[in-house]
Amino acid sequence: MSSKVSVIIVTYNSSKFVRETLDSVLNLSWKDIELIITDDCSTDNTVALCKSWLEENRKRFVDATLVTSEINTGVSANGNRGLQKATGEWVKFLAGDDAMATGCLTHCMEYVAANPEARVLLSQLNVYQDTFEEKNFIYTTPDEIRPFSIIWPERDAESQHRILLNSDRIHFSPTLFLHRETLLSVGGFDEQFRSVEDYTLWLNLTRKGHKLHFMHKVTVNYRRHSSAQNNTGIVYAVNPNYFKLEEMRKVYTYPYMPALKRMDSRFRWHASQIFRLKALNRGTKAHIFLANLFTFYLNPFSYIIAIKKRLDPKVRGNELYL
Repeated sequence: MSSKVSVIIVTYNSSKFVRETLDSVLNLSWKDIELIITDDCSTDNTVALCKSWLEENRKRFVDATLVTSEINTGVSANGNRGLQKATGEWVKFLAGDDAMATGCLTHCMEYVAANPEARVLLSQLNVYQDTFEEKNFIYTTPDEIRPFSIIWPERDAESQHRILLNSDRIHFSPTLFLHRETLLSVGGFDEQFRSVEDYTLWLNLTRKGHKLHFMHKVTVNYRRHSSAQNNTGIVYAVNPNYFKLEEMRKVYTYPYMPALKRMDSRFRWHASQIFRLKALNRGTKAHIFLANLFTFYLNPFSYIIAIKKRLDPKVRGNELYL
């Protein structure tokens, strides 16, 4: 097994945090690193900062490359540009506002050496608000792994895929570490969905039989902040990212779901549309109750599924109905 790892830093208007991200790569205990920074047409000075940082630190790496784009193409295409430049046997993606723990690559490489069947590895991350100071630490996730979890050790890729058809159960995707040829074999990230790069990747990998392995070690520090594209830390009745998923689900999940679950999902989708209104999509107890009322309590399919699960052991034990 080659020791070279390609670290791919994905940036877009990351000037506030990118030097801290790059410094975390500089300080990694693993030495054999190819560094690739791929920028998605930032409108701030992210690219200038990256160029300056590379001039100072290029010698630390086996190779170091900055990839830029003249147009904004979305996270999926930006990740693929970095992947196309990678030559390491293993790749590690990181957003330009997060940071890697010092032992990140060392722990990952030790795991895949001890588990040669592993091609896709996830691990724990620490979540912080705004800065990586102890006072801003929120929690570590995932913590306790239970039998219904998608990363329960006894679960195989087929089982994981059935769970993922319901929803994206992986909220620690920044820890992703994977075999480069395995990622290429599923086509990389699906560029037709600009900002749903993780969920489509999990579905493609597990559908092709690649189990999502898990290591119980913290490898990434994840930052919540107000200018983040996705996770700002704000609580909503319905996560705004949910509204981006329907076109993707028509391609990736609905064709593989039982009719009853498909109707349940479609009902929830239509019932949730009212929460596109900012005045209603708030994180108060009252607004969360309204969201549950519209999408679950008034949803006839949820009751039919509950009855089937009670009466039919095959349905009750099927991950599609979790």
